[in-house]
Amino acid sequence: MSTIEESMLALGENARRASRAMMTAGSGQKNRALLAMADALAEQRDALKAANAQDVESARADGLEAALLDRLTLTDRSIDLMHEGLRQVAALPDPVGSVTATSVRPNGMRVAQMRVPLGVIGIIYESRPNVTIDAAALCLKSGNAAILRGGREALRSNVALGRIVQHGLRAAGLPAEAVQVVDTTDRAAVGTLVTMTEHVDVIVPRGGKGLIARLAQEARVPLIKHLDGNCHVYIDRDAEPEKAHAVAFNAKTYRYGVCGAMETLLVHEQAADGILPRLGQALHEHGVQLRGCERTRQRLPYAVPATDEDWATEYLGPILAVRIVDGLDEAIAHIARWSSGHTEAIVTENLSAAQRFQREVDSSSVYVNLPTCFADGFEYGLGAEIGISTNRLHARGPVGLEGLTTLKWILNGEGQTRG
Repeated sequence: MSTIEESMLALGENARRASRAMMTAGSGQKNRALLAMADALAEQRDALKAANAQDVESARADGLEAALLDRLTLTDRSIDLMHEGLRQVAALPDPVGSVTATSVRPNGMRVAQMRVPLGVIGIIYESRPNVTIDAAALCLKSGNAAILRGGREALRSNVALGRIVQHGLRAAGLPAEAVQVVDTTDRAAVGTLVTMTEHVDVIVPRGGKGLIARLAQEARVPLIKHLDGNCHVYIDRDAEPEKAHAVAFNAKTYRYGVCGAMETLLVHEQAADGILPRLGQALHEHGVQLRGCERTRQRLPYAVPATDEDWATEYLGPILAVRIVDGLDEAIAHIARWSSGHTEAIVTENLSAAQRFQREVDSSSVYVNLPTCFADGFEYGLGAEIGISTNRLHARGPVGLEGLTTLKWILNGEGQTRG
């Protein structure tokens, strides 16, 4: 057995022991840990920024692309958001121990379900060090233990954040091993983590297609997958022009690097002349390169020809594919063919079209008259999220506290026997 395997198995054994303590931890104790983490985060802001600056400098020297550098960088604002996120998770209702409505069987037996932690959660992610805090907070509040493996480009930041998390756990009398950060960049650590079925109950990967493809092939532990966000906005013929302009522009330009950024714009043929020239010009002047179908390029001569690869691509940058369609049927068909199942939106004043779009588009989130960049657990009222699942099982869409728990059946009686 290699040193990496031994180290990972030790993390797994520690996590399993810690998970038993976390299952019985009360809400007050978990909240004290979260608030202690928030205090430590504020106190260690300068040291954290210094560690992150080293990560950013190294990543820039290694040629990390701009969108990923943006995700990697910790600013005062992003640290403030992590601090606020910890306090918000502490304020959220604790899902553990909640019981569904009880049904009474003909023999008087009472049947219900109770929400319980998943156990040990392995989280594998790239670039964003704030995931370390989000994941730790959500796993802790939902009564789980966590093993966190961030990208090599954020190692210093993640280790520093891991120390803050463990300080909070100790301050509340909880085992520090309830959240452990893998402190090696060796790829073998990931290969071991996703096969540790005795110690890990579920893996949550957050990263690009290459990472997800590798884990899907190698994992023996179940995955809650977060695939790419190839998100669409469809402007219907009954869209209100000002609303359509605002929604589509914001969906693309709010932040290029978020998974909910619009990557393909679909426009009804009958709405194209009234909406597309102004919207296309605004995007073009904002620095967005447009790649369009033939009908789009007739209206927007500065657009370059789109290919099938463009319809399939999550750009995470200032590039947008644009297609004019004949109607709702063609828009839904395009999304079914090319979408990653993340988030889609329709802009329309036609209730029937809106209802049909939400019913027939098979993605984890489907919006009416809203930009796709709202795809975020905080915006959904979840406090924070551990990722956006494009799975159908066990969770779908933004995964918050309830998504990190499961249900067990609880039955009560007065000595009934089965005849």
